[in-house]
Amino acid sequence: QVQLVESGGGLVQAGGSLRLSCAASGSIFGIDHMGWYRQAPGKQRELVARVTSGGDTNYVDAVKGRFTISRDNAKNTVYLQMNSLKPEDTAVYYCNAKVYTSYWGNYWGQGTQVTVSS
Repeated sequence: QVQLVESGGGLVQAGGSLRLSCAASGSIFGIDHMGWYRQAPGKQRELVARVTSGGDTNYVDAVKGRFTISRDNAKNTVYLQMNSLKPEDTAVYYCNAKVYTSYWGNYWGQGTQVTVSS
């Protein structure tokens, strides 16, 4: 069984910064991509940023230049550094990872709330 545990969400004023962390644990033999999604009230969940096992990254246009995704393979952890936050970044942020145990599976964290006040 694999668990993704997120931390780092909270309330911040516009222009501020937050850093999200997500640690994967369990019977893990490998991790392919890791990423962050977000879901605002009344909206569909969307991909925010993703990083491959080789370190290649991609971002949704709305966060380019403000957010940075990174990972520590030794710790099975992915981070999302969020700078210059805007009220429209307010959402529940979910960690996602493709993990190999005895097969490849797609796993989600429980979500962490990010609220940006104007």
